[in-house]
Amino acid sequence: MNRTYPWGVKGRHGSSTVTRGIRVEVQPRFLEGESSPQDRRYVFAYSVTIVNESDATVQIVARVWNIVDAAGACHDVEGDGVVGRQPVLEPGQVFEYESYCPLKTAWGTMEGRYRVQVLSGDADETFDARIGRFYLASPAEPATERVR
Repeated sequence: MNRTYPWGVKGRHGSSTVTRGIRVEVQPRFLEGESSPQDRRYVFAYSVTIVNESDATVQIVARVWNIVDAAGACHDVEGDGVVGRQPVLEPGQVFEYESYCPLKTAWGTMEGRYRVQVLSGDADETFDARIGRFYLASPAEPATERVR
């Protein structure tokens, strides 16, 4: 079966979402030097910016990533915090980090959520801040690939 890139063109396709005043922006990029298409290894980095646009102090306590490759294989990654930390963000503060994702196909998608703990105010509450879907795409590969 042939599959094509779901958005019609190759390139950088990040995301920006806001949930209850927590903005999450993601910008992916292909790591050519870490990838080996002949070995079906495609590595992508992604930069994440979390902005607290709310009036509350919050803490990022956990994350869940949903990763899907071009063959339809799904993989979930869950864990505490982000990059080994559980950052506290006061109103107006920003937290940035970078991570990576290897795939066996030339393109795929990622999306997920952060578990956010509200630290200020009367209520001790948590909520999920959405990480919008973004696309991982190798610019060196044709827009159509054979899925086995």
